[in-house]
Amino acid sequence: MKQLFSTAILSLLAIGAFAQKNDGTTKSLVNAEKDFAKAIAKNGDKESYLEYSLASALVFRPNPVNVKTFYNAQSKGENSVSWEPNLAKVSRSGDLGFTTGPYALDGAKKEYGQYLSIWKAENGKWKLAIDVATSSNKPLDKVTPKFVEPKDHVAPKFLNEKELKAGKDIITTTEKTLNTLLKTHGIAAFGGFLTEDARLLFPGNEAINGKGKIISFYNGMISKINLKTTGVDKAIGSDLAYTYGVATIDYKADLRESFNYVFVYEKAADASWNLIVQAFVPAER
Repeated sequence: MKQLFSTAILSLLAIGAFAQKNDGTTKSLVNAEKDFAKAIAKNGDKESYLEYSLASALVFRPNPVNVKTFYNAQSKGENSVSWEPNLAKVSRSGDLGFTTGPYALDGAKKEYGQYLSIWKAENGKWKLAIDVATSSNKPLDKVTPKFVEPKDHVAPKFLNEKELKAGKDIITTTEKTLNTLLKTHGIAAFGGFLTEDARLLFPGNEAINGKGKIISFYNGMISKINLKTTGVDKAIGSDLAYTYGVATIDYKADLRESFNYVFVYEKAADASWNLIVQAFVPAER
């Protein structure tokens, strides 16, 4: 009996050790995300975020703040949130990926929304790098899960700081170009930067899927958007990247509002960089 008990304990420890394991697949990322959700349900968000996040991770609450700074200041953890990804993708180099889907928050009044998580590889494990969520009504649309595996594995080695910076500069330039076109051509400029199956997370709305629906949403309520990029990162395999910053939005109803945003870009066959996910959350001044 003692031997069986010891074996069981070792097995549980082994499961915990490999729960976040990154083998370069989207499946491993989805498993890490689900394990993260289970950890919060069991141990609360404070302990779980500190365990599953990079030391440099940013959580948008609603403005971006370092994960340690935010959660170490919390007196106790909450475990009333639940979620599950329905869209995920990992870079060919296996060092960067994202998950997104609906969440629910239990309380006196149940709350709903959509989240976006950016994950990076650290010491063979998936670690949270960015966490942002937007509120919405209870989701009604059924979304078929789409977990996209890398088409192959390309992991360049021995990249120096100059090469890494050059890669990030491409993304910065892409977003600057997008912002310039938004000023000169209006909302229609997004048409040249969105993938056909892009997703938009905007407060008060369910996830908006597809380039056409996103453009229609923008055209229906927004007259201008101005982007101020504050952060950029990119997979070393050069097929996924993300940015974050502040967006100033002028509505057609003669109202201006500031949002924090996180954008995920993917590289197309023609080497252009296009938006696959956009997430906005109101900014606090």
